[in-house]
Amino acid sequence: MNSRATQLKAFDRLLTIMDELREQCPWDKKQTMETLRHLTIEETYELGEAILDNDLDEIKKELGDVLLHIVFYSKIGSETNDFDIADVCNGICEKLISRHPHIYGDVKVENEEDVKRNWENLKLKEGKKSVLEGVPKSLPALVKANRIQEKVAGVGFDWEAPHQVWEKVEEELAEFKAEVQSGNQDAIEGEFGDLIFSMINYARFLNINPENALERTNKKFSKRFQYLEEKAKALNKPLKDMSLSEMDVFWEEAKLL
Repeated sequence: MNSRATQLKAFDRLLTIMDELREQCPWDKKQTMETLRHLTIEETYELGEAILDNDLDEIKKELGDVLLHIVFYSKIGSETNDFDIADVCNGICEKLISRHPHIYGDVKVENEEDVKRNWENLKLKEGKKSVLEGVPKSLPALVKANRIQEKVAGVGFDWEAPHQVWEKVEEELAEFKAEVQSGNQDAIEGEFGDLIFSMINYARFLNINPENALERTNKKFSKRFQYLEEKAKALNKPLKDMSLSEMDVFWEEAKLL
C-alpha cells in the first residue's frame, strides 16, 4: 500500500488537475452543481454495482469517479467563496469526532448497537427535530424503507426479537390476501406496501440488506433469461413461439450454471 505522503501527493495532483480543467476545458468550465447532479447519481449506482459484483478493479475506478465529483463540487463552491475541499474535509472530520464520543471522549459502549443509538441521539442534540430528517426524500422506496427502519431502531423504536417481526409479516400477508379477494385495488396496493415494509424489517433482523438481496436476484434472473434467449436463438425459434415447458427446460439448465 502507498504511504500517507504518497496518498496526499496523489490527492494534491487531483486538485491541481481539477483547477486546470476548470480553467481550460470548455466542458468542465460550463458545469454547475445542478448539471453534475444526475451524473453523480449515475456514478454512485455504478459503484454500487461494482461492489455487488465484487469487482475490486472496477470498484477502484468507480471510487475515482465519485471522488472526482466531490472535488468538482468543492471547486465550484470555492469559486463562490462558499466552501472548498478543506471545508468539506474538516466538516466531516468534526462530525466524526463529535459522533464518536466513545473514541474521542469518555462515553463507554458495549457493541455496535450502542454506537448506533448514540449516533441518532447525538443528531437530535445537534438540533435535528426528527431522526428521520437524515433520510433523503428522493431515495428509492426500498432503500428509503430500510433507512427509516434503521433510524427509528436507533432510538429504541423496534421489535425485541425476530419472531415478532415474522409474526407481523404473516399478519400483513393475511391482510394482503384478504384485500386481493375483495378486489379493492387501492386497498390491495396499500396492503402490498405494508407487506413489503414488514419484509424489509425482517431482513434487517437477519442482517440482510434488502436492496443488495433484490439486486442479486435481479442479476441472477437476468443471467438465466439471457441464457434462455441464447438457446432460443441457436434453435432459430423466437421465444414467443416457444411453450412454457420448452422454455423451462433451458431455464433449469441455466440454474445449473
